[in-house]
Amino acid sequence: MSDDAVSTVLGIDIGGTKMAAALVSADGRILTGDRILTPAGGADEVFAALAELIDKVRGDATPLAVGIGSAGPLDQTHGLVSPVNIGGWRNFPLVDRVRALVGDVPVTLGVDGHCFALGEFWTGAGREVDTLLGIVVSTGVGGGLVVDGKPLIGQSGNAAHIGHVVVDLDGESCACGSSGCVEAYASGPRMVARAKRRGWRADEAVDAAVLAADAAAGDELALATFDDGAQALAAGIVATAVTVDLTTVVIGGGVAKAGPILFDPVQAWVKRLAQLPFVTDLSVEPAQLDNAGLLGAAHQAWSTLS
Repeated sequence: MSDDAVSTVLGIDIGGTKMAAALVSADGRILTGDRILTPAGGADEVFAALAELIDKVRGDATPLAVGIGSAGPLDQTHGLVSPVNIGGWRNFPLVDRVRALVGDVPVTLGVDGHCFALGEFWTGAGREVDTLLGIVVSTGVGGGLVVDGKPLIGQSGNAAHIGHVVVDLDGESCACGSSGCVEAYASGPRMVARAKRRGWRADEAVDAAVLAADAAAGDELALATFDDGAQALAAGIVATAVTVDLTTVVIGGGVAKAGPILFDPVQAWVKRLAQLPFVTDLSVEPAQLDNAGLLGAAHQAWSTLS
């Protein structure tokens, strides 16, 4: 076994679209890793796929600790997860099941948005700041805060869940059971559904990447839908900024790959909504890492060893 293999932790990133795992060094290098699509199905079927991924990635290595970032909500105290976008897992004992696979090493659990923010803070766009809001816009909308260099976790482990900040009291229903949440307007699937209701590619099997491509080509319905999502994101961002007093926001996830189609209207709406003097310089920028959530989960694991 190599020295690198000895001095690693296992980072795991679980979302509604994909699951990823990697062995990560203390300086944030991914030494070996892989990802798979998150399967549909029952609790054991989803976990079996994750277990196969973990076994493949760690091989003969014995990681010193394991860090898990999962879509939420979760119960951090008891190691349970109930991801909105993974229907098979409700109060699923993820920490215990992973510990049974990897042996007697520390296993930490955090919301995927927290891990994304922590990863960007560690080695990405947040390296130069001590407080930031990280947002993941993908199948859902997740978030995380790093305040004075430390992740803001909250009592249950679900702090900064910006996707479920209500921005429209009479708004569209959300998968969480509420109405008018940021996620109901800004997640990839919800933007596609909204555009289809307006008549955009109504009978086609398309996704947010196609919506973004059409918006970039000037399609008015696609552009209007991205603007709606951007407005919801901006409202959630400004609400968080005035609460926490921060100036840096980093956005990643699959929908963020739309680039200026998303970021231009988000920045315009933030400028319009952020009027208090201490948030008028609010910076919204794209993530620098494709694997921030994975690295943030690994950072959690290394923190248990320090």
